[in-house]
Amino acid sequence: MAIKIAQRALVPPFIVMDVMREAAALEAAGRSIIHLEVGQPSTGIPRAAAARIGQILGGDTLGYTLANGLPALRARIARHYKESDGVDVAPERIFVTTGSSGGFVLAFLAAFEAGDRVALAAPGYPAYRHILTSLGVVPELIEVNADSRYQPTVAHLKKMTRLPEGLIVGSPANPTGSVIPPEEFRELAAFCDTNGVRLISDEIYHGITYGMKATTAAGLSGTAIIVNSFSKYFSMTGWRLGWLVVPPDFARPLECLAQNLFIAPPAISQHGGIAVFDCLDELEANVARYARNREILLRRLPEIGFEKFAPADGAFYIYADISNFGEDAAVLCSRMLNEAGVATTPGIDFDPFKGHRFVRFSFAGSEADMEEACARLLAWRAQKTRA
Repeated sequence: MAIKIAQRALVPPFIVMDVMREAAALEAAGRSIIHLEVGQPSTGIPRAAAARIGQILGGDTLGYTLANGLPALRARIARHYKESDGVDVAPERIFVTTGSSGGFVLAFLAAFEAGDRVALAAPGYPAYRHILTSLGVVPELIEVNADSRYQPTVAHLKKMTRLPEGLIVGSPANPTGSVIPPEEFRELAAFCDTNGVRLISDEIYHGITYGMKATTAAGLSGTAIIVNSFSKYFSMTGWRLGWLVVPPDFARPLECLAQNLFIAPPAISQHGGIAVFDCLDELEANVARYARNREILLRRLPEIGFEKFAPADGAFYIYADISNFGEDAAVLCSRMLNEAGVATTPGIDFDPFKGHRFVRFSFAGSEADMEEACARLLAWRAQKTRA
């Protein structure tokens, strides 16, 4: 007799990880693959922070920390909000997590009951809806487009038959890179506060913007939950370290959840997190490289046939409409990987409604990779046109 698998485990895959697996298999077989599928900085932890970690390894037992993180790290994150955004955040409101992914799990568990409804944009980061579903919370997708810069708005919420218990926003967003303008974000936060909607603000791409600065919800709402990470701007993807900014009444419930689910975030990663704030020159150089990569793709992708993009205000993604290619995104991405050696992510990962018409390109790699990827795709496209 078969023994069941819980329904909560039967969520869809995170497709970009499947693309990574297929690309790795091709590389193992000897193929050269340019990786534009994964949103991962290619730079690694800054050198000075790595050196500091080396010193700690020889003189610290690196045992369990407090469930909410090292006090020194929480204080340093709070100071960062003052220095970067001019916002006062008490260290007691900072909760260190095992990556932003662990932060989402804790935030959703603390904020929502099973059966609650949480609104979020489509296209949007797929793990939002998959984590919510696994917890018994109902994701309600808001179809967004260029008219709202691919972001949910107060107007979208007002059109809903019933207001949800929560709203997730990402600014800069994945996969589009779009940023919510400050006044629109202020209006959205105020609407949520007034109407009892818990705002969850995903700010993991803060620090990576082009010609504008992203606004933190920490300065707009006392009831919002802010999710951030050391993975993107701070270039510490594999260290699995993130943080939440939470209302004061969330501190103890989150602590009890974290004690039981995770015990504590990784100790060595937290020491690295403290050190990395002293490496801003190197981190800003990374952002300057992303900006150059962005310009390469914006200039060269139209030569290949990708002509219509979401506004790439921040993060390191270009979300391109492929309607003119006449192919489903999953098919097109598979062909680009297998025939051109360029890995990309189909939009269906981010949008179950219209994602088959979009492809996401990540420009988190090197400038040489961007140029080589475009050269390969241009040659592939020319060959395909001749055929």
